[in-house]
Amino acid sequence: MTETLVRISPLKDFFEQIGASFFEDEGTLKIKSFGNYDAELHSLYEGVALRDISVEGVLELKGNDVLDLLNRISTNSVKDILKEDIKDTIFVTEKGRIIDVAKIINFGSHQILLTSAAQQLKVLRWIQKYVITDDVDIYDITGKFSIFELIGPQADSFITLVCGKVVNEISPNKFRIIDAEGIIFFLMKLEDVNNNLKFLVIAEPNNGKKVIEFMMNNTGPFNFNLVGEDAYETFRIERGIPKAPNELNDDFNPHETKIIRLVDFKKGCYIGQEVIARLDTYQKTQKFLTGLKFEELPKTGKTYKLTDDEGNDAGTVTSFISSPKCNKVIGLGYVRKFYLEDGTILNAASENGTIKTTVHSLPFKK
Repeated sequence: MTETLVRISPLKDFFEQIGASFFEDEGTLKIKSFGNYDAELHSLYEGVALRDISVEGVLELKGNDVLDLLNRISTNSVKDILKEDIKDTIFVTEKGRIIDVAKIINFGSHQILLTSAAQQLKVLRWIQKYVITDDVDIYDITGKFSIFELIGPQADSFITLVCGKVVNEISPNKFRIIDAEGIIFFLMKLEDVNNNLKFLVIAEPNNGKKVIEFMMNNTGPFNFNLVGEDAYETFRIERGIPKAPNELNDDFNPHETKIIRLVDFKKGCYIGQEVIARLDTYQKTQKFLTGLKFEELPKTGKTYKLTDDEGNDAGTVTSFISSPKCNKVIGLGYVRKFYLEDGTILNAASENGTIKTTVHSLPFKK
């Protein structure tokens, strides 16, 4: 590992003991796999998968002006969210370009902001830039808690096995404090980008470990697996879920990324509001996030630009993997409107050569 490594899950040793392998990604130690890629992927699609995200960015904000400030510098309406509310919002630049998508969790006495690992420092500095006379204090508490998500069609039933009927009393995008036989944790019920239910658990590391051990020892009839980033990345791309920094960065705006649902056009001014509103009013968006199929696997670490046969700019490739489900190399990218029709053939070009690429709508299906 390099000396720049700064992010490690507080449960790293525990995960290693139960079979996790790791890889370094821009100073973050992430779980690669728990040893069975096929089983992990199957749980994501057909069962319930537990994915550790403790290394993602976690900011704690305190003060009377926190929600007002966040409302002024992000796209969604968050000023009046209630205690136990959870809301996604986008931090954008003055030009309406994406800094990061973050999750605001309102604990009443303070707020927690969950960011991506890749853009956490940018978000922190962006907020600090606009704290002038506001009563707002910001603390970086990344890595101090065990944080994991439960994904898959069996997630709702499975978490009910762990927590009881209280799960049914939690509305989507709300959370509760759970006491499961003395194990205390926060349980959050969320909706993903495709409106599927998933759950987030935040706990002190020791309690997080106990919750995971309980789940591992009480799987019942459920197809439960812990999953690493190899399986999740396949799932993410097949489902068309954007992530930072690949698809979520300041080269693109919320219209292009198809996350405009996180923009409130009725609230007052916020940083980047004029540009985003103008794009919406005049339908000026020139490219959109879509799926791609490749004739061969692109080389990792290389930048691939999309062109037509005449060499005209058609977009850019942002992510790719070899998909067992599609039996093909697939990916995500931003493609200009003229080329967005399914089946359009383009060239993915880099310094290493050109790969024939076909535009494909999202999500990917067999």
